[in-house]
Formats: sequence, C-alpha cells, structure tokens
Amino acid sequence: MSILSTFIIVPAILLLLLFLTRNAIQARTLAIIGFSIQLVAAIYLLISFLQERAINNDAMLFVTDIVWYAKLNIHYSVGVDGVSVLMVLLSAIVAFTGIFSSWDMKRDFFMWYTLLSIGVFGFFISTDLFVIFMFYEIALIPMYFLIGIWGTGRKEYSAMKLTLMLMAGSAFLLTGILGIYFTSGHTSMNLLVIKETVIPIMHQYWIFPVTFLGFGVLGALFPFHTWSPDGHASAPTAVSMLHAGVLMKLGGYGCFRVAIYLMPEAATELAWIFLILTGISVVYGAFGAVVQTDLKYINAYSSVSHCGLVLFAVLMLNQTAQTGAVLQMLSHGLMTALFFALIGLLYGRTHTRDIREMSGLMKVIPFASVCYVIAGLASLGLPGLSGFVAEMTIFVGAFAKQGVFYTLLTIVAACSIVITAVYILRTIAFILQGPVKNELHLKLDDATWYEKISVVGLILGIIALGIFPAFFANIINM
Repeated sequence: MSILSTFIIVPAILLLLLFLTRNAIQARTLAIIGFSIQLVAAIYLLISFLQERAINNDAMLFVTDIVWYAKLNIHYSVGVDGVSVLMVLLSAIVAFTGIFSSWDMKRDFFMWYTLLSIGVFGFFISTDLFVIFMFYEIALIPMYFLIGIWGTGRKEYSAMKLTLMLMAGSAFLLTGILGIYFTSGHTSMNLLVIKETVIPIMHQYWIFPVTFLGFGVLGALFPFHTWSPDGHASAPTAVSMLHAGVLMKLGGYGCFRVAIYLMPEAATELAWIFLILTGISVVYGAFGAVVQTDLKYINAYSSVSHCGLVLFAVLMLNQTAQTGAVLQMLSHGLMTALFFALIGLLYGRTHTRDIREMSGLMKVIPFASVCYVIAGLASLGLPGLSGFVAEMTIFVGAFAKQGVFYTLLTIVAACSIVITAVYILRTIAFILQGPVKNELHLKLDDATWYEKISVVGLILGIIALGIFPAFFANIINM
C-alpha cells in the first residue's frame, strides 16, 4: 500500500468504526486515535519525502496509478511534491487540534468531520483531474450538515448559502476540467501527462478563467466571497478551524496546481483581471474586519483578506511570490485555526462573541489571553512569527514583477498590513485589556488541558514557520 493511500484508508476505517459505535466518549476516543495516526503519518511522509527527494528528481514522488474508468482515462493517481507534502502536514495538524476543540461533540459530528478530512487529504495528494474534483466535492458536502446541524446563529441560512455558492463554483470547475481534458487530446486526466501536451491558446483563453474562477470561489475571491463570513460565523469551532485553516486552501492550491500549471500562457495574458479582484479581496477583507464586532466575523473577514493575498501572489507568476503564497497558506491555516479555537473557548465561557461585551479577560483567563495575543501578532506580521515570513516573501516577489500596474497593485495590497494591525490591536484592547465589565466573567475558568493541546500545537507551528522559514521554503521548491 502506498504511503499516500494511508491518508484515505485510515479515515475511511475511522468512519466505519465511528458508525459502529454509539457511545460519545468512545467516538471521541476513536477520533483522537484516528487523527493522531494521520498526524504521525504526515510527519513520516515529510521525512520520507526529504530522503527520497535527495536521490529522485521526478516531479511527483510516491506515485500510485490505478485505472478506475478506462473509457474516460480516469485513474486513481496520487503523488506529492514539496507543496502538497506541506499541505498534507497542515491538514493533519489542523484536523488533529480540531478534535480537542470539539470535546463535547457526539458521534455523528465526528463522522461528518472525518468525511470532510477524507476530501481534504485526497484533494492534496491527487494528480488526476477527475479524482481531484471528486475529493473536492467530498470535502464540500459535509460542510452543509456540520454547519446546518451543529452550528449557531443563522446556521440553516449560512449552510445553504455556503453550499449553493460553492456548488456554483464546482460547476465552473467541472467545465474547466472537461475543457482541459478534451482540448488536450482526451487521452489522459493526469496533470503530469497533460502538462507535456499543448492546450491550444484559443481554448486556454476560456478554460483558464473558468477553472481559476471555480477554485477562486472557494478561495474567497471577490465578489464571490460572501459565503465565507456567514459560514465561519455559524460553524462549530472545529469546523471553522478546518474550514478556514484548510478547506479554503483548496482554492489557492487548485489555482496554483491546475489553472496556472496547465495553462501558463493564458495565465500570463489574463492574470491582470484576477489580480484586480484579488487586490480588492485583500483590502476589502481587511476593512471589513475593522468594522465588525463579532469575533468570528472579524476572523472571517480577515481570512478573506489573507486568502486573497494567496491568490494575489500566485498570479504574480514568479517563484518568489508563489513560494510566499504557499507560506501564506501554511501561516494562515495555522493562525486562523488558532483564532477559531480561542474564539470557541471564549464563547463557551462568556456565551458571547461581541467584543463590546467583553473586557479585562487577561486578568481572568491569562493563558487563553496570551495565546490570543500571539495569534494576533502572527496575523499582523510580527517578525519571528509565520505571518511576517509569508507576507514579506509575497511582497518581495510582487515588487519584482515589472510594470507600473503590478507595482501599484502591490502597494495597495501592502496597505492591508496597516489595516490588519488596526483590527487586531482594536480587538485585543476591547476583550483583554481594561477593567472586567461583567462580574460573571470574574468566575471564568481558563483553558482546560485538552484545549491547551489544541492551541499549543498550533502556536508551535506558527513559531516553527516564523523561525525556520528557509527550511519550509526549500521544501516548497523541491
């Protein structure tokens, strides 16, 4: 069995075991064991990849190719390079820590959560266009039930809005995938094989924007981002963590791996259109976060801005900016998962997410408060943490792009750093500093041991990425 198939088989077995159990404690225990195995497998995959890459220069390593449907040349084809290895590791970390932020959930929740993880892992390791799309859909479907059943607030509305908008994006994506297949000779759906063929430029002009848009909807591309804030706000904590931390990365990864990789000529000609939209996403998302008072909406709009920066960097079409895009996916995945874990912690104790109803929490729950400050500093780009490394790499690569148009867009995007500092420091001042307004908050308990596992694991990832950026950048470019 290929090591990559582990990331499909283990959660599939976990899903079956969860189905057979009826006890909530047993379900939680099984989930912890299953996702612990996934995390260990992801670390082992990274180590094995580094060892294999030292002697093997193939584009993809640990390749498995099994014919599924010969008439349409559909294969179960998996393989990884440096980018996908890190995406698998990010997914494993966020999924594992999410379990500890879902301590009181029942069996059915863990079943849908596991199915969601199958889609995410499968997407990142697949090299066949049809299989990529299949896992993409497997990752989207559970979101409706996870939000609609276990969410809060306008959960039915948010779940339906998210599902309809992402399914619309899927329709564009499927059109693009079929366009790529038939215009490249309809002999293979494998990315590496299609890359060696020539898609006629006249077809690239319509396939590229359709494909980029299909993935871009999931990456919160303006103006198709509106599902994201509502979805984040209504989702339960672990789902928000996996949703913002990993699921939205499918959009950026797909744009990079499929749209730009297979159609570089059209990308060069048409990138300016999407650069304008991504530039708007970066600034609009930051300004949107400034005016919010709900902690989840603040983080949701922040995610629109940060994910817009990923697409912005990918479209610069140079190695430095695209390396920065992957670093940003890793950084944002860790810090936004940390934010949502802490927001869930605060909401579980204060029963509110309104920053105007909280103050002085640093005195009452110091551990959680310090962790929130660390997450905020990573988000605004403090040196030594992951956000600084990712954003600096992106802007260095973007400024290297020749042309007044690109320079002006980069300056506009860079202004988001200042705006980010405004809403992060404002939020910290509201909820952590000053006197405790609500006397009931004086009796709050700090983080439990299992909540500490969740947030400390994510913080260690943020610090590791901030202190050892060259290590991760080298893996990305392998």
